[in-house]
Amino acid sequence: MSITELRPARSRQALGTVSTTALQASILVAFLAASAAPTPLYALYQEQWGLPSSAITVVFGVYALALLTALLLVGQISDHIGRRPAILGAIALETASIAVFLTADSLGALVAARVMQGLATGAATGALGAALLDTAPVRGPMVTSLAPMAGMAAGVLGSSALVQYAPAPMRLVYAVLIVLLLLQAAAMLATAESAERRPGVLASLRPHVTVPVPARRAMLVAAPIDIAVWALGGFYLSLGPSLATAVTDSNNPLIGGAAAFALTSSGAAAIFLLRTAPALRVMLIGAPALAAGVATTLAGVAFGASALFFAGTVLAGVGFGAGFQGALRTVVPLAAPHERAGLMSAFYVLSYLAMCLPAVTAGFAVDALPLTTVTNVYGAALIILAVLAVLGTRAINRSS
Repeated sequence: MSITELRPARSRQALGTVSTTALQASILVAFLAASAAPTPLYALYQEQWGLPSSAITVVFGVYALALLTALLLVGQISDHIGRRPAILGAIALETASIAVFLTADSLGALVAARVMQGLATGAATGALGAALLDTAPVRGPMVTSLAPMAGMAAGVLGSSALVQYAPAPMRLVYAVLIVLLLLQAAAMLATAESAERRPGVLASLRPHVTVPVPARRAMLVAAPIDIAVWALGGFYLSLGPSLATAVTDSNNPLIGGAAAFALTSSGAAAIFLLRTAPALRVMLIGAPALAAGVATTLAGVAFGASALFFAGTVLAGVGFGAGFQGALRTVVPLAAPHERAGLMSAFYVLSYLAMCLPAVTAGFAVDALPLTTVTNVYGAALIILAVLAVLGTRAINRSS
């Protein structure tokens, strides 16, 4: 075979790898977009079905708990049954969950849909993360870091626009998502398997959560900012639209969606821009940014100043992205290769519990107290956590 025959073959192979990676990234973005799509609709559910704020945060919280459960139980299953079957199974369950959303007429249906969606997203996250490392070892980690933020930003903004300007506001966004997922499933069927199947599928279902000794000090230092960023994200994706409505005195769904979009899109930008900076420096950027952003947001809430509220949200979003990325990159490299799965499981447990439990607690508090009061207490707790993260990071930085 001549060199000229080899070059087109290599070009086709490289093009195929790029297209497969792009498909995998788009599926991951779609899953996270779907997870944020109900956010602008929560106010409609509350109004039409007479639901309290606590019910809305419970709907949000069960998603995070189901996602965590799936990550712990089936996060490594694609190593044994293959990437493609695991991804297609997750798409099937996600499509079913969106169909339940599409026909939902009660709180129970919303809870069922979110549980199914959380399980599907957790299964997809593990399989797609591994698949991206197969096809793009260099760019894969960056894609898996950016996709959640980018997906949530796209989902909340797209859903807000459809709710505001398109017909059937409580249905259309779900119909669009079903069509998108079916198209992605068809495209996935046309790709080649990227991993060899291995025995031990039943053993892989046993959760393995551990923090290795070399990583324990760093985990302790990173915990406050990790809790703060995910607690902030949970608040914005559940009660954020209601808070934006109260600050702006507008019932436009785009306003509520814009708050969550400002947080997640600036978080994605921070992850991308700081991707090559040292991990401890990223944490020292993220924690102060989160504290300053939350303080500015609280000032906007207190004075009813929309511009201040959204400026603070953008700054807090920078802290969201930088804080999470810095925490993750500070802790994970300290584990040996055979210890990283257990450490990542521990990190997931911390992150998703921080995402759902504070938000659910805030939802129940809003049933008895004004939203602004709960927001002030919640924000003060986040600022304290961010300050602790700064102090701990500086201490570990001086000793390293």
